[in-house]
Amino acid sequence: MSPTAEPQPPSGDAPDPGGSTGPDGHAGATLAAGARLKRSLSFRDLIVYGLLFIAPMAPVGIFGTLQAKSHGAITIVYVVATIAMAFTAYSYAQMVRVAPQAGSVFTYARVGLGEGAGFIAGWMAMLDYLLIPAVAYLFSGIALHSLVPSVHQWIWTAVAVVVTTLLNLWGVRTAAVVGFLVLAMEIAVLVVFVVAAVWVLATDGAQRGWTAPFTGEGAFSTSAVLSAVSVAVLSYLGFDAIAAFAEEASGGGHRVARAVLTCLVVAGVLFAVQTYLAALLAPMSAAELAAKPAEQGDAFYATANAAAGEWLQKLVAASKAIGAAFAALAGQAAAGRLLFAMARDRRLPGAMAKVDAGSGVPRRALLGAAVVTLVAAVWAARRDDGLDHLSSIVNVGALTAFGLLHASVIGYFWLRKRAAARGLLAHVIVPLLGLAVVVAVIVEASPTAQVVGGAWLVVGLVVLAAQYAKRRGNEPAARG
Repeated sequence: MSPTAEPQPPSGDAPDPGGSTGPDGHAGATLAAGARLKRSLSFRDLIVYGLLFIAPMAPVGIFGTLQAKSHGAITIVYVVATIAMAFTAYSYAQMVRVAPQAGSVFTYARVGLGEGAGFIAGWMAMLDYLLIPAVAYLFSGIALHSLVPSVHQWIWTAVAVVVTTLLNLWGVRTAAVVGFLVLAMEIAVLVVFVVAAVWVLATDGAQRGWTAPFTGEGAFSTSAVLSAVSVAVLSYLGFDAIAAFAEEASGGGHRVARAVLTCLVVAGVLFAVQTYLAALLAPMSAAELAAKPAEQGDAFYATANAAAGEWLQKLVAASKAIGAAFAALAGQAAAGRLLFAMARDRRLPGAMAKVDAGSGVPRRALLGAAVVTLVAAVWAARRDDGLDHLSSIVNVGALTAFGLLHASVIGYFWLRKRAAARGLLAHVIVPLLGLAVVVAVIVEASPTAQVVGGAWLVVGLVVLAAQYAKRRGNEPAARG
């Protein structure tokens, strides 16, 4: 099978959303009756959701950290990270054509590896989809609190959750339209920063060599760059959320696959441009940032201030506050679709498998995701170390799900479909490279993230075992 082919699974490979079989062994048609999402999202809408979740200025918060880790070679870090994540984007593009349904990696792992692997993929992705929006809401609360200190950050955080949840409940098209306006604002602020940076570089020159963002400050260190890449790839978590809207996209899986790849390329270009300019203008060198970790979080804002003054610093901060809230909106919407798909397959309580007749969205699943996110975000906002706790654990779930995604490509195309030798590159080599990247990033993750991710995996395995035990217990009754 050629890499560009769009295979359609035969009956049974990709279960119909309306009639999947649950863990109790009974068909889920009754449960999922009418539980189909409306196809109303255009290609532009998919790009908007993906870029909103990623955020065009995602490097702002970790610019100083990456500068220090890479010894100043931050732009080459993002170039390598984009290439690394391209393997995952390619695997998404392969599987979304096979199973263009809500549920993303949950659905793909079911098709490629079986029911059990599908549940674990969805379970691990759930950890990511529920907590990444909480981190984004917390970023929004912190930024708004810095602009209006009289209101505590946990209140701003809760307000951001409520406002964006209402937009999601209103309907996917409404949220996409508002999201497009917010995304346009974020890109406009990024353009202002780029213009200001170019003006300063043209009039006053750079703080360091023009090639430093690629070669580093001093001797180039491959190990330092790879260490920074393990952090930078986390800026891209969110482009995969596009796949969660496959069932609502007009044009089917092919359009979703194209949107996933396009979103990654656009994000990679935006990240490379802004980090290159910021690295040239940064008032502190990479060595100084490494020696003063407390300065790393504000490094990008300090660069904006140095480039054009306090007005640009505040503009970037305000954009980050609003953009973070709407990144969470996209994440919450994706989380709702994941919970909906798992409930429709009887892997979660069936109440979340309902679609609202008016708005066409899985209202109960969205509310369930919103409640968990609200509790996590407000809890973190009320603690001094809340951001550290949340940000340290949000990534392992997604990375584990990415690993199962790559395995699903191999399982479906190479093992189940017995793809021809000419499909070796697309269906074996590329997924294996992507899996290697995922493993490397998990190894580099913090011990806290590894422990929490491992514990969440163990709980998922226990739940899966209980579901299979219930299914076996029901089989004699069904035969009787």
